[in-house]
Amino acid sequence: MTNRLPKIPYGVADYTRIREEKMTYVDKTRFIAELEEAGNYLFFLRPRRSGKSLIISTLYAYYDRFFADEFEKWFGDSWIGANPTAEKNQYLVLSFNFAAVNPEPDKVEASFEQHAKTNFDDFLDRYREDFKADFIERMHGLTNAGDRLDAVFTYCRTHNLKLYVFIDEYDNFANTILSTRGEAQYHHLTHGVGFFRYFFNVLKLGTDRPRSGLSRLFITGVSPVTMDDVTSGFNIGIQISLEPQFQAFAGFTEAEVVQTLKIYDIPGLLGMSMDEVIDVMREWYGGYHFTKIDPEEIYNPDMVLYFTRAVTRFQRMPDELIDLNVRTDYHKLHHLIQVQNRLNGNFNLLKRVIDEGSVSSKVVPGFPLERVTRTENFVSLLYFLGLLTFDTTGDSLSHKLRIPNRTVTASMYDYLRTAWLENDVFRLQVMKLENQLATMARHGDWKPFFQTLADAVRTQTAIRDFMNGEKVIQGFLLAYLCTFDFFLARSEHELNKGFCDIFLEPFTARYPEIRYGYLIELKYFKRSELTEDLLKDAINEAKGQLVKYKQDPRLAHFGENVTWICPVLVFHGWELVYYDT
Repeated sequence: MTNRLPKIPYGVADYTRIREEKMTYVDKTRFIAELEEAGNYLFFLRPRRSGKSLIISTLYAYYDRFFADEFEKWFGDSWIGANPTAEKNQYLVLSFNFAAVNPEPDKVEASFEQHAKTNFDDFLDRYREDFKADFIERMHGLTNAGDRLDAVFTYCRTHNLKLYVFIDEYDNFANTILSTRGEAQYHHLTHGVGFFRYFFNVLKLGTDRPRSGLSRLFITGVSPVTMDDVTSGFNIGIQISLEPQFQAFAGFTEAEVVQTLKIYDIPGLLGMSMDEVIDVMREWYGGYHFTKIDPEEIYNPDMVLYFTRAVTRFQRMPDELIDLNVRTDYHKLHHLIQVQNRLNGNFNLLKRVIDEGSVSSKVVPGFPLERVTRTENFVSLLYFLGLLTFDTTGDSLSHKLRIPNRTVTASMYDYLRTAWLENDVFRLQVMKLENQLATMARHGDWKPFFQTLADAVRTQTAIRDFMNGEKVIQGFLLAYLCTFDFFLARSEHELNKGFCDIFLEPFTARYPEIRYGYLIELKYFKRSELTEDLLKDAINEAKGQLVKYKQDPRLAHFGENVTWICPVLVFHGWELVYYDT
């Protein structure tokens, strides 16, 4: 009888279920002791689908008095099982997950209060021996979550009970309201005397008063904007998101990825070496750095498990390398990059970041919504959403942020294309482009793709305002070259001690039938600059550069099955005036 492999916990954020059902678990319990040293009231931000809810679930199981008898079963073989702290199973635990709140403006308050009531009722039921009957009766009579919270704090303080409060996805419904209903509805929710603001005021008082009854607090979310707005200055606790010791708290290190892949023999199923599989994973799912002083990169755990699950089920890579659940919701940026159906300065900044692949800016740990249009704040928001990450290649004086991986690159180009489409700036038939890119990959027929783009620019004049330089032209082309993954499109890629403007690396690990790759050199002239002699010189210079790039020994890695084509593209303003090899 063969041993069954452990289940893959893709989409599972319940620690006790993972342990009870003996799913694969990457042990993060070593961070529990670090958390206790970091402070009593902690705030931890990470992008969506990066493992925050599993962290909450793990801490809940570890600290809850109610689960003391289960400690050995759930933690016995973990790091914390061998190194328990004095605080294990010492707390009454009150937990909320605001992802469960209905974000419809006319339903959000009732939904929030019902969610809070359900969790307070569960709390009182689990610890009914700790609370007097008259207090429980009084709690049932309260109709407001903030009032219930204040009553629990007071009771715990006067009866010497240790309380740990967890709030998961604290900003979820507020961000949804902001992105779908606008700033006025969001402002009503987070300012003044609204229910959400009142709840956090009570929570804040719990952290301020001596012996308040609130012993520990741990809050997770994505964006610092909501916290700054509801707490008047972001002083509810300690923001540990940028602290080096918590770099790998959420997400997988490369060693943890390798460990996971070995369990299911993913390289064997794909007929690849471990290094080749890791190269694919790093390209699409890795590259995150949540502190600029730690060179170890972090991988998105959801994507790693998504990939692993697909390979074990179908013995091949997934049809879509990007899990749709990971894509940052476009609407989270939608309201910030356009006003009254006109693209604003944030769109231009986003486009510059995409064109250049990086930006120099400090990460600001908190700011209110009305200040998000400031450059450093908008860039910081892109960081917290997971669209940018620290570039650790610079020195300690550097404040450079870069796009972490191909998944994010594809998402950001999607933002550009969608914004152009929604604002009647530019539109193309995506299916036509897919067929043309597939033809480029299989047969080496590359001119139709670029001719389609050139024809569309000639007839759709609004896009011309966005095409005013070589880097901008380069970004425009990449926005459509990246619509499908036949090629791993790279800009300014180093080849033979030079930098190729656009390198279309055939993704042969996914599509072994691809027979062509491309080294593309761009030349750009302003509308008033081009002459026949300048055009001839530019073409000759580009061809010389391409001959040099083509001699890079790394291209031999692709073997005789891949033929390299080296087009030269010359733009005169927005017009493609030359394209040939």
